[in-house]
Amino acid sequence: MPISKHIEIATADLALAFGSLIRRIRAAAPSDLHELSWTQKSVIIRLDKDGPATAADLARAEGVKAQSMGSAIAALEKMGFVERKAHPTDGRQINIVLTDSGKALRKDTQAAKHSWLAQAIEKLETKDQETLFAAAEVIKKLVDL
Repeated sequence: MPISKHIEIATADLALAFGSLIRRIRAAAPSDLHELSWTQKSVIIRLDKDGPATAADLARAEGVKAQSMGSAIAALEKMGFVERKAHPTDGRQINIVLTDSGKALRKDTQAAKHSWLAQAIEKLETKDQETLFAAAEVIKKLVDL
């Protein structure tokens, strides 16, 4: 069944609104984060969520070549956000782990983003806040389709 013109236009508007919101939330992040590449940011997020990983595991997870991941890790290591540690069970492998500075950057980034969003939502009228929170539940369902 073809999609109606109304749904097509509304979908484009929704995608544009999401993109603008995501960019605005990202802009609220600490300035240190803006200096990192997309891959470097992804490595920090993945290590924070999943714990230590080998460079090969990170490359596979991010869909990049091992050489590219090696460069990203080397840069993060130079900045003091990650370090290399021996794998606990396989002496041939080296794990990449977040340093305290990397953990702090991740925590500060999340806090800044959430703070901006909470402050922005607080400025909305109560009815709009309720609509937004109800829409969030619908969006969660949409993601699971």
